[in-house]
Amino acid sequence: MTTEQTKAREMFQAAYENRYTWNENFPGYSADVEVKQNDEVYSGKVQINRDLTVEVTGIEDEKVQESVYNQMRDIVTHRKRSSFEKAHGKSAFSLGEEDPTGAVEILVKGDSMGSNYKVRGKEISQVSRVMGPMAFTINTKESLDTGEGYVSSAYNAVFRNAKTGDVTGKQDFEETFEKVGNYYVMTRQVVHSIKGDDKTSTEFNFSNIKLLEPATV
Repeated sequence: MTTEQTKAREMFQAAYENRYTWNENFPGYSADVEVKQNDEVYSGKVQINRDLTVEVTGIEDEKVQESVYNQMRDIVTHRKRSSFEKAHGKSAFSLGEEDPTGAVEILVKGDSMGSNYKVRGKEISQVSRVMGPMAFTINTKESLDTGEGYVSSAYNAVFRNAKTGDVTGKQDFEETFEKVGNYYVMTRQVVHSIKGDDKTSTEFNFSNIKLLEPATV
């Protein structure tokens, strides 16, 4: 491994390990959820279990229930702890360009999803992936320092046709987190989506958040 490859790996690993994740004692939590989509309001309950499975109940509209379920799965994906070796051990890293904001491109070989990143300081500020016919780029605009790692609190996603590079859609995300017990959990998410001429705004509000009781043995 060249010095440059080692530096690229070390930079990326430092940022990867600086993400805020839930530890092995995370008990899971339950919450009430309210979803506002344009003029419609739905409410129900969500639960993330200790084993990080997700339950959504009480929302009559199946599409809305599914979107809440997918959103909860995304939360788990971002907060789930996974060692760097397990996630990226087989990949080879190299340094790309540095942009005007000081973010350095990290190019990855051997990643199953064709991912490239940008790292600014000790944070991953951009993720680019190609998944079949679709390519997307996620840019972090703001983040929250929890003292135990960072959480992206404002970011956008740009979707493109992987072959032509044409933009097919955009999403803007704003997220609010609060500490419940020893864990940071999302209390609000606002998503602005543009796809062609369609514009939608969806707001998820989580309240009455309670950590689950640890199972007694």
